[in-house]
Amino acid sequence: MAVPPQALLQAIRTDGFTIADAQRWVAKVLEAAEIETPQLDARLLVAAATGETPERLILAPHRRLSAIEADQIAGYAERRSGHEPVSRILGERSFYGRSFKVTPDTLDPRPDTETLIDLAIELLGTMGSNGAAVDIADIGTGTGAILLTLLAELPDARGLGTDIGRAALDVATQNATALGVADRASWHLGRSVEGLAGTFDLLVSNPPYIPSGEIAGLSREVREFDPRLALDGGEDGLDIVREIVAGATYRVRPGGWCILELGAGQAEFVIQHIVKQFEFGISRNQIRVARDLGGHARCVAWQPHV
Repeated sequence: MAVPPQALLQAIRTDGFTIADAQRWVAKVLEAAEIETPQLDARLLVAAATGETPERLILAPHRRLSAIEADQIAGYAERRSGHEPVSRILGERSFYGRSFKVTPDTLDPRPDTETLIDLAIELLGTMGSNGAAVDIADIGTGTGAILLTLLAELPDARGLGTDIGRAALDVATQNATALGVADRASWHLGRSVEGLAGTFDLLVSNPPYIPSGEIAGLSREVREFDPRLALDGGEDGLDIVREIVAGATYRVRPGGWCILELGAGQAEFVIQHIVKQFEFGISRNQIRVARDLGGHARCVAWQPHV
């Protein structure tokens, strides 16, 4: 008969466990809750509670936990067994080799979005700025992961991040300071490209693109812990995408690029929409598509003025 998760959690708090014991028992709790990566998550949570790096845990497997550490580990395990993501529990997420603060007000940055970063850096490298600073706009910035990563990777770049939520912009501002790029980042409260002034060399966005009717079918980690405003793209998932495509005409400089992250199966429709929007100035062979590690067409890029 399987041991109930609550009994496992109580045992962690009371049985004088070692680090190795805690990892095994947390993994049992997560397995019972049908978490997909119980061993990995157990290692990350135990490391955070003990102040060790995940790599250093193997060097001190027999160290006994303090009462405070044991209680924190059990609390972390209980939260994760409720399908709260590890990043939400710990309040940070790794993205493109850097750590970003995340809160309930921000989308949890995903590895798939790193596809956009790679494409942006490649396309900017083809533009030839003649020594001028590159200006970037990130629509729906959330944690600032996209914009701030680009600023960190491109020392001569400047950026503007927009978001519909002031709390999200507060998080992005904190991340900018932590990454040392706050002097090159500014922020705008608003939807899509509304209220923006000036033009940019690069306009990027990971907009809400989940169709409203599909949100209930997402994993609990997403539907219960990511803000709905960052997920819900309207009936077909493309409400904000259309706004950005239309606004790119006025906000992207000649020779500049617009890059959108999209959901699986959306790229072809968006390409058709872009070609129709720019019927007399853009063709399909001027549009770039980048695939993520899963082989999905994840990003679409085009030049509104060629």
